Amino acid sequence: MSQVEKKAGLLRRTSSSKKPLKEKVVLMYDEIFAKEDPAKNNPRFWDELFLMKVNLEYLESKLESVDGEDVQRIQDNINSLFHHCVQALGEEHQIKVVNALQTLCALFRGVHQKNKSASGFDIINMLMGFDKAEQRMKDLMERLDSLLCGDSSESLKSLCLKLLLCLVTVTDNISQNTILEYVMINSIFEAILQILSDVSSRGQHGYDAVVLLALLVNYRKYESVNPYIVKLSIVDDEPTLDVSMLQYKDKEEENQGGFFSTLTSMVGSMFIADADEKLSVQTNEAILLALYEAVHLNRNFITVLAQSHPEIDIAATPTTTTPTTPTTPLGTTPPSLDMMNNPELPLDPNLQTSNLLITFLKYASIVMQDTKDEHRLNSARLCLIILTCIAEDQYADAFLHDDNMNFRVSLHRMPMRHRKKAVDKNIPSRPLVCAVLDLMVEFVVTHMMKDFPMDLYLRCVQIIHKLLCYQKKCRIRLHYTWRELWSALINLLKFLLSNETTLLAKHNIFHLALLVVNLFNMFITYGDTFLPTSNSYDELYYEIVRMHQVFDNLYCMVLRVSTNTGQWKEAASKVTHALVNVRAIINHFNPKIESYAAVNHISQLSEEQVLEVVRSNYDTLTLKLQDGLDQFERYSEQPKEAAFFKELVRSISLNVRKNVSLNTLSQDVLLKEFSTIS
Repeated sequence: MSQVEKKAGLLRRTSSSKKPLKEKVVLMYDEIFAKEDPAKNNPRFWDELFLMKVNLEYLESKLESVDGEDVQRIQDNINSLFHHCVQALGEEHQIKVVNALQTLCALFRGVHQKNKSASGFDIINMLMGFDKAEQRMKDLMERLDSLLCGDSSESLKSLCLKLLLCLVTVTDNISQNTILEYVMINSIFEAILQILSDVSSRGQHGYDAVVLLALLVNYRKYESVNPYIVKLSIVDDEPTLDVSMLQYKDKEEENQGGFFSTLTSMVGSMFIADADEKLSVQTNEAILLALYEAVHLNRNFITVLAQSHPEIDIAATPTTTTPTTPTTPLGTTPPSLDMMNNPELPLDPNLQTSNLLITFLKYASIVMQDTKDEHRLNSARLCLIILTCIAEDQYADAFLHDDNMNFRVSLHRMPMRHRKKAVDKNIPSRPLVCAVLDLMVEFVVTHMMKDFPMDLYLRCVQIIHKLLCYQKKCRIRLHYTWRELWSALINLLKFLLSNETTLLAKHNIFHLALLVVNLFNMFITYGDTFLPTSNSYDELYYEIVRMHQVFDNLYCMVLRVSTNTGQWKEAASKVTHALVNVRAIINHFNPKIESYAAVNHISQLSEEQVLEVVRSNYDTLTLKLQDGLDQFERYSEQPKEAAFFKELVRSISLNVRKNVSLNTLSQDVLLKEFSTIS
């Protein structure tokens, strides 16, 4: 059969002399698109229609081909078709339900495709009649809710979700889809959560349900009260918030948990390992968006981000320990306390476990390796926004820094000529904040390129700053290889200096330089309260003095720009003032180091000899107290990030619309399944 014949719903010719015959369902569609009421001469028209196998292609093309004048002529029949579709969803005959769901998909898509420039009200009028729309949509949403929450077959639930995804994504801009006002009024939030909380349905429908929720949350989120945002922000039931362990490279999902467990599995499933053991990633913006909305909107989710069974090395635990984790603020309970009291906690030190946060960090380490592709750039940006929300939350910070909750986190590192490939076995078991810092350092080191991702660098440095502010506030002495961070930041300043002209054509490099210099000011001013030992503080000064040429060059550059008139004058001036203590350290210690070398007739001092000079000359060093170093602006989506999320949701919506194929569920399979039931 030719494509034209197939689209037109024609049957194969019986002989060369006869015209091809139309399928009965196509003839019935033609009656709907005629002026007369199709049920006028056949009272059983609608009953018979929904027993017929739907011809989606023909119905959609018929809707798209309707001319402006014909719209008015057939509107009553289209309204009647919509009404009878909704009624058929309540039928016991499952084949009728299947055909009604598929017909509704064709209606939504066909009418929107034909009327792209029409207002939302005109489309509503065309589909169901504006005066009856509220009742029609109420009935539709109630019946979909019943099908999703009832004991319907998994195929039927899948079709319901496909219909909802089809409805949500028919317009490029989700917020211009006026029909979704009725989806706001008649919420299916509870139905979505029930699917995600149920072991049997989550495995089959988890992806569609999470994507649907992520899209609904973004409908006119800045213009009006969105009930899906409100409801997501207050979810606190234990099964839904439970987070299950994720086993990598294991196709079987854990049969525990709910909404956040589903996110765990889905973030983890985005890892793809090929035969060469090189890990790549299928970026999935929709799942990341759902994860972001959960982290951003739900404080309860923050408390369960890391719930899992941690590694505990009992043999290495001393009999008496001095806790480095601060006393938690009143009214807060870090999740670790509950887990430490859990009698079911396995005490095998060889048991490597995971949780959503570890899964996310590993995923982020892959996504952030290559930011040249637009989708990967968006995903990397979203990963850093999620980490920003986590870094400024006291519940998450309490867990991240908890000395009693140690994990081995194997982040993916970009291959580079000057460094050896890391061996997983050498990764120590540490508080999770170390993995976050490692991820930030890795990004700083590996993205100094011509097409400089300034936005990502700013977010990265701000995340580090927020973690330092928490450590300073709670006096947490984190045992971390701080020199790697200092070295990465100094190399970043060196890169900015070397590429000043090129970068200034596109970016305000002085803002980033200021943030980096102020990180050093945090260590200089408050390092004695959060660096692990006095030796660490000495090493900080050693690194500043050792790399003094970079700071000297930076000062010369910002002084030159700030003393000339130009657009960067004020921005450069701020960096000049911020460098006052760094320059004081360099100008204080350098002459003393040179003097020590001259007196002792040493041409090149060892690190220990320089450290000795530093330790013996602190008393005469004068530094200025700088205000506001431990203050930061809290994350706010509106207005700064609104444009990013609007475009991201548009991209996701277009992708979902492209991929929501009703042929995912073969009509023949569906009809065969339900013909045996009915």
